[in-house]
Amino acid sequence: MSKGFIYSLLLTGPNKGKSLTPQELADWQPEQGLLWVHLKYKSTDARQWLATQGLEKVERDTLLATDTRPRAVHSNNGILLTLRGVNLNPNSDPEDMVSIRIYAEEHRIISTCERQLHSVTDIAQQIQEGKGPADSAGFILAVTELLTLRQVDYIHKIEENLDELEERVVTSADKSLRVDIAELRRQTVVFRRYLAPQREAFSKTLHENSLLLDQQDKIRLREIQENLIRVIEDLDAIKDRAGVTQEELLSKQSEQVNQRLYFLSLISAVFLPLGFLTGLLGVNIAGIPGAETSWAFAAFCVGLLALIALQMYLFYRFKWI
Repeated sequence: MSKGFIYSLLLTGPNKGKSLTPQELADWQPEQGLLWVHLKYKSTDARQWLATQGLEKVERDTLLATDTRPRAVHSNNGILLTLRGVNLNPNSDPEDMVSIRIYAEEHRIISTCERQLHSVTDIAQQIQEGKGPADSAGFILAVTELLTLRQVDYIHKIEENLDELEERVVTSADKSLRVDIAELRRQTVVFRRYLAPQREAFSKTLHENSLLLDQQDKIRLREIQENLIRVIEDLDAIKDRAGVTQEELLSKQSEQVNQRLYFLSLISAVFLPLGFLTGLLGVNIAGIPGAETSWAFAAFCVGLLALIALQMYLFYRFKWI
């Protein structure tokens, strides 16, 4: 197969799990079994092949779109789904979610993406081992379930990260915490941006009449939707907790700054009269008291110490320290 064709697999029939060659794919007939073709939508070969498959314009355009938003579109022949999954590819941000488009009919499934999606890889491996879904509805449910499970796992990691940040805020007020908390809040915002419409896509799939999904399939999809709703609720809770944690960090850092300024203000208050007296007696003119007395300097120092003691007593009396 060309680089544009990632998988060309039969899900049912006597050759279940077989990967089709280009010629076998061109000669495929529904009697041979349910066909799943997974493409890279930017590939020229994939675009040319899709143009020959008799799809409606909206279906073909969605399968080849560069940027998509999760949604579900029902037609007379099947279901068109655009979904998002956690990006688990190396050196990638998980919240930079990978888009997958699926068009499913009774005897044929066409899906497209550009970056690798582990959920799709797992399903392909199951099919090749003869353990995969046996119909189009089962394929849709398998994809949505794996996508949601990985989203749940990622949310748990975010929660663990937030727990660690909350503990660090209590034990220390490191400046790097502000960046870490801001990054976590950004992740939750980006993640939720795609999950909310994905929930609506699941809901529309449940409430629309479809030839592919029977009552049992809808019950299973409803459970998957419930898991996704819990993920979104957890995201909202994480966002709120991160906001509270950030406010606590800012409050703690502000308190530390105020304590330092307060300490500096006390030092300034102590030395202000001392500076005034030493400056007054340091002027180089005649008439300075004690200039001719040997013990005058010692007496002046004792007087300064007494003044400091008096100031500290007054600070304590007024509860400034």
